[in-house]
Amino acid sequence: MEPVIAVGLMSGTSLDGIDAALIRTDGERIEAFGPWASLPYDTVMKDRLRGAMKLAAQLGAATPHEPQIIELSRDLTQLHAQVVEALLAEAEIEREQVAVVGFHGQTLLHRPDERLTLQIGDGAWLARNLDIDVVYDFRSADVAAGGQGAPLVPLYHQALVRNLADNAGSLAVLNIGGIANLTWLDIASGGISAFDTGPGNCLIDDWCLQKTGVPIDRDGALAARGDVNALALAELMRAPLIAAPPPKSLDRLAFDLSPVAALSPEDGAATLAAFTAAATASAVRHLKTPPSRWIICGGGRHNRTLMALLAQQFTVPVNSAEEMGWRGDALEAEAFAFLAVRSMRGLPLSLPETTGAPRPMTGGVLAPRP
Repeated sequence: MEPVIAVGLMSGTSLDGIDAALIRTDGERIEAFGPWASLPYDTVMKDRLRGAMKLAAQLGAATPHEPQIIELSRDLTQLHAQVVEALLAEAEIEREQVAVVGFHGQTLLHRPDERLTLQIGDGAWLARNLDIDVVYDFRSADVAAGGQGAPLVPLYHQALVRNLADNAGSLAVLNIGGIANLTWLDIASGGISAFDTGPGNCLIDDWCLQKTGVPIDRDGALAARGDVNALALAELMRAPLIAAPPPKSLDRLAFDLSPVAALSPEDGAATLAAFTAAATASAVRHLKTPPSRWIICGGGRHNRTLMALLAQQFTVPVNSAEEMGWRGDALEAEAFAFLAVRSMRGLPLSLPETTGAPRPMTGGVLAPRP
């Protein structure tokens, strides 16, 4: 297959907004990178999504039929359409030139052990209104087959690593979004494994919103003024999901703030940042070989305190995505453009080594343009 232009859309568990990115790919290699754009969620949308997550935790599989969820899904899809239109205008590309849009949607609930994962967003509406083919619902087939449905970005990480000049040995790509996930890649053998390691930004963001009214610890400044509480950190690390072997994927609601509830805002932020770093370090026990390099992607790489804590955990280089020539804020959106093309080609989106699925799994649902 010749490379095609694809747009990817990602709105993650950090609830910060929508990222869109354009790439040219055949679903196996990335030929070129186009522009990318971001649309932050406003406070009202963030509150609606948090409320929807709580409702989904109560209702489970019945969630999509709730009137407020239907309305939220429609409004969310309209925002995604706006981002795509803005991206195409910036790129000066006609919609006829775009082969597909990969539309992840917004995760409200992820319970793979119950064969349940829910991402809201109306792929058919998006295809009609953009007049572009849309691939959506990337996770359901994997979960239905017994996989974890996450992480799905590792095959894109593997494609990116092929382009690195210095790619000897094994390395780990750590994506720190709301939840942190790790991709381990052995360059010589082509070996791959992936799993969620624990919280990324979700607990830090919730703590900051609760204690300061600002939903982010910008640059890790709050944590930098605090001290790690060893007892609280030890309690956080006792969460069964941290020590559990892969395959595993974690829901945002799998963790809570109770162990740090009595701490000052600064000490709580420092302890939660240390939790993300310590959970990542504990994941190394599940890898075939320790990585010779760590590459950090996702919003968490902007947290300087967290990056310093990660560097303390390892004796090998810890680099940001940008230091490797990647676009850290666009990477997940790029990945869903890449996966959409793979879906259209019938190529696997996940492997037994990445999600625990019983076999390499295709996935995604195609909503054709009118």
